[in-house]
Amino acid sequence: MPRRRLIITGLVLVVISLLAAGCFHSDDEGNGNGQAAQTGTDGDTGEGQEGGSVFQQVQDRGEVVCGVNEAVPGFGVSTEGGEYEGFDIDYCRVIAAAVLGDPNAVSFSPLTAEQRFTALQSGEIDVLVRNTTFTSSRDGAEGARFLHTTYYDGQGMMVRADSEYQTLEDLNGATICVLSGTTTELNLETVFSAQGIEYSPLPFEENDPLQQAFIQGRCDAWTSDISQLAGVRSAWPENQGGPEGLRILEEIMSKEPLGPAVRDGDDQWADAVNWAVLSTILAEELGVTSENVDQMAEESQDPDVQRLLGAPVEGEPFDPGLGLDPDFAATVIREVGNYGEIFDRNIGTGSSLGLDRGLNALWTDGGLQYAPPYR
Repeated sequence: MPRRRLIITGLVLVVISLLAAGCFHSDDEGNGNGQAAQTGTDGDTGEGQEGGSVFQQVQDRGEVVCGVNEAVPGFGVSTEGGEYEGFDIDYCRVIAAAVLGDPNAVSFSPLTAEQRFTALQSGEIDVLVRNTTFTSSRDGAEGARFLHTTYYDGQGMMVRADSEYQTLEDLNGATICVLSGTTTELNLETVFSAQGIEYSPLPFEENDPLQQAFIQGRCDAWTSDISQLAGVRSAWPENQGGPEGLRILEEIMSKEPLGPAVRDGDDQWADAVNWAVLSTILAEELGVTSENVDQMAEESQDPDVQRLLGAPVEGEPFDPGLGLDPDFAATVIREVGNYGEIFDRNIGTGSSLGLDRGLNALWTDGGLQYAPPYR
């Protein structure tokens, strides 16, 4: 090749290299706010996470901030003494026990249905454990990452026991109380429109004013998740007839998988929360309870039990790389219980709700509760 052509070719390559370097520099800087970096999923960036993964933030803070409901008996309520209790509340404690070794290292943040995703996206809370249905738009547009379903539910309808309403069709022309900003509101419109049932919705942002409207006769029926309706019914005022004064219709209007949600883009935190929940299901499968967990950790020869409880397996405790202590599950079960224990004392046969396990039975009993292998 002639010398002149070599020189020209060399100059062209230099110019291309400089332009490429400028492009890469522009991608790194973006518009000055790290926009390109925020699309990653390694938990080091993203809104509300300037200090790194939520997992590290929680450990540094020594506390999990858990978004909850405080007005659903059995699932999440605030007592007169200011204490929180319920099925969802216990799962906040499960997460704290797994990540921090202390089930009481939790700050509860009560949220309305319309507040919950804003609080999650902004970083006001670390995790949402508040009777929240897993849907595609929430998974996508709301920037939430849903984890294992802790309660498989469905939408129902509640009426006064002495009313004439026996089926959904009987509610033609009725006024129905519903929480706004929920899948419940959307399902009500979808189901009633499909069946040609005329109705007037009466929406509220919170349960307390909704309940007062129902008591005052401003609505003929109240629609929500069946579990929530059962909780409300169990605590219905005696001057209104008590639990026997209400009736939940038999028809189920929807699928409502309820479980914890975290912000998108932080795999480390999502994995930690998810396996904290799954450990309670695995423990029930393996027969590990809050009463026998220490004995099982010391004496069991079952490798599955040994791995789950952090007992030595071939000389060393099993570590799957979740960032949790090898014996985190033992702490969870000792301090809070396995899935069956949590279910029974809050919403099952050992509670005022008396709900059957149904779909929430273990897979070995014909239910949907199923945890991946811990190995």
